[in-house]
Amino acid sequence: MKKSLICVSCPLGCPIEVEIENGEVIAVTGNTCKRGDAYARAEITNPVRSLTTSVKVENGIHPVVPVKSAGPIPKDKMFECMNVINSVTVKAPVKIGDVVIENILGLGVDIVATNCDAGI
Repeated sequence: MKKSLICVSCPLGCPIEVEIENGEVIAVTGNTCKRGDAYARAEITNPVRSLTTSVKVENGIHPVVPVKSAGPIPKDKMFECMNVINSVTVKAPVKIGDVVIENILGLGVDIVATNCDAGI
């Protein structure tokens, strides 16, 4: 089986072909740098993403504060993470870098504030 990807590891955006057999990557072609090979293998075997969203704020100047994952999250856990994040309300004041959710879903990744809200 072959799968086509566009590499996002560098600005070139190489079109990559990945050959997969029995769930394992056996060949990667089309990449112009070695990062493309690593990206393609990871994307096929364990795709991860950064998560950016917002969390509700109580007594804040704004109704929400932007947050992000402090590290990559498995792609198949994104909706579960969003369910947890959507159930959270933080109290102002919130500072940049504050941990809003520690170790979300036991993945070893924190959700942190990327802006501040001093509150009313």
